[in-house]
Amino acid sequence: MANNRDIQKGGLKDFSVFVRSHNGLGKMNAKVLILNQNYEPMSVINVRKAIVLLYLGKAELVAVKEGLQIRSVSTSYPFPSIVRLSMFVRVPHKKIILSRKNILRRDGHRCMYCGRGDVPLTVDHVLPISRGGDESWENLVTACVSCNNRKGDRTPEESLMPLRRSPVRPNHVTFISHFVGTVDERWKPYLFLH
Repeated sequence: MANNRDIQKGGLKDFSVFVRSHNGLGKMNAKVLILNQNYEPMSVINVRKAIVLLYLGKAELVAVKEGLQIRSVSTSYPFPSIVRLSMFVRVPHKKIILSRKNILRRDGHRCMYCGRGDVPLTVDHVLPISRGGDESWENLVTACVSCNNRKGDRTPEESLMPLRRSPVRPNHVTFISHFVGTVDERWKPYLFLH
């Protein structure tokens, strides 16, 4: 970490080290939950975009991160955690694509039979294709290789391997919380996590 004395030594290298260590880009790239006018979660944006929306009057502040502020030369703004759009924006229903990656995400990268997440994972058909099962959200689950081989061409009931959770089609709110990773406590009521 450079200090002011290092910059006084001169040179572009000293200045660029100072700028990188003091520019605050980490804070400006922090995540902010954006809600539609009806408080429906839409997406996650960075603080920079949230401040622009607030400044232009296109959004209002719902929740802030206590003790933090964004400062300019002449004013300071509270550090946003949640913003709500001033006008309702019609968003086409977001359909989550059925893929191996999204099935693993939906199931939290854990086997739905034994619960392990520290082993290689694969996708299993709850009702095997040979018995009329299909490629759908409701018939595909994450399974470790061991459980998938043990279950074989049987149903969970026949193999005495009950599912930990029934597979369902996810919605975009589920994927917002997965995308963010650690969810801010203030976001939980809006993401239906309470």
